[in-house]
Amino acid sequence: LTMAAAAASPPLYLVCFLFLFLSFPHLSLSTTDDVHDLLPKYGFPRGLIPNNVESYTLSPSGSFSIKLTNPCYIHFDRLVYYDTEIKGKLSFGAVTDVSGIQAKKLFLWVSVTGIEVSKDGDGSIEFFSGFLSEKLPAKQFEEIPVCKSRAGVDDLVQALMLYLLQVS
Repeated sequence: LTMAAAAASPPLYLVCFLFLFLSFPHLSLSTTDDVHDLLPKYGFPRGLIPNNVESYTLSPSGSFSIKLTNPCYIHFDRLVYYDTEIKGKLSFGAVTDVSGIQAKKLFLWVSVTGIEVSKDGDGSIEFFSGFLSEKLPAKQFEEIPVCKSRAGVDDLVQALMLYLLQVS
């Protein structure tokens, strides 16, 4: 090996590092794909997460973190609050150990702890808060919802009207 050939070839440690890095692409937790496009690959509709996603990470074990540009409110059947960071564990048709999402139930905010696609084939998604759960039609989550920076008066009035209709 001549001196010129040795100087032109990259150091052995650099070659080894590149080989290891390229051999294990799943070690990179950050991704540039849109998280909304990832959801259908796990059986969920694209609109489960609001439009203001800044970044997300997903580990090979399914643990994820989604960072939003700001906390926000969205009105589905219920008023829902998304914190700036949403965490959980994703598997096909289920999200467990959820943190960062709350739903308004009557006049209380309850933490969403799990989400499952219905196994009944009825086109619904079941949301869990501890041992309580509620099913909502999956079609509500087909479109990516636009984030609101605060719960508007219209949303609160609509939530109150829905509550009054349910108790009558």
